[in-house]
Amino acid sequence: MKIRPFIAIVAFTFCAGGLPAFAAETGDTQAELSALTAKIRTKLQSGSNSEADLAPEIKQFDELLAKHKGEKTDAVARILLMKAMLYVQVLDKPEKTRELLGQLKTDFPDTGPSKDADRILESLKAQEAAKKIQSSLTEGSKFPDFEEKDLGGQALSIANYKGKVVLLDFWATWCAPCVRELPNVIQTYENYHKQGFEIIGISLDQDKSKLASFIKEKEMTWPQFFDGKGWQNKLAAKYGVQSIPATFLLNGEGTIIGKDLRGETLGEAVAKALEKK
Repeated sequence: MKIRPFIAIVAFTFCAGGLPAFAAETGDTQAELSALTAKIRTKLQSGSNSEADLAPEIKQFDELLAKHKGEKTDAVARILLMKAMLYVQVLDKPEKTRELLGQLKTDFPDTGPSKDADRILESLKAQEAAKKIQSSLTEGSKFPDFEEKDLGGQALSIANYKGKVVLLDFWATWCAPCVRELPNVIQTYENYHKQGFEIIGISLDQDKSKLASFIKEKEMTWPQFFDGKGWQNKLAAKYGVQSIPATFLLNGEGTIIGKDLRGETLGEAVAKALEKK
């Protein structure tokens, strides 16, 4: 699954190696922070990922900040930034992250990390909005319709497929998991299209010619929505899609009867839905 990236300043994670955004810096503060994040990564890799598990490391963030109290440098500000990122990336506590980012803006107003705080807060807000949308798109609920144009300029909406079993497929040519799943999607389409199965692709690509070439090569004959905006794709944003492939299987009334179906499960669900038509 390809997950929408967090904003650039936090492209590094506690599960990845090193701190590439500022690896060029030297000094005790940087070395201390690198050692601390390495300890956290080791714990995460062993499955210790709760707040209780990481309590000693969280305490160490505070000890480092106290040790360098009065130093209003980017290096010290990053200690607080990394603590904030721990709470959002690992502990899933956005409210605590907001609190720490507020402290960062107050205590280190003229540093680079402080200037990035607003962008991080905006990203948090967008992610929470997406989660709220996704939580409403449950099996048994009506999928909100749209009225757009497909890649060929034809009208595209769920209403056009009333009475059909429809798979909404959010994907991209650059998404390796999407491409790996594609043969199964194509096979399912070939097996059940004549019985009333349709697919609407929503491509998160940015290169129209590359997308068109890929579709032609793979013989994907179903319609595609494309606006060239990548992760900012209009329909991806509307439906809170934060990772791909993301799929919704709808019955003839536009009701969600399955989500993120993969492999044989997709074909089985389509066959079952067609039997109920």
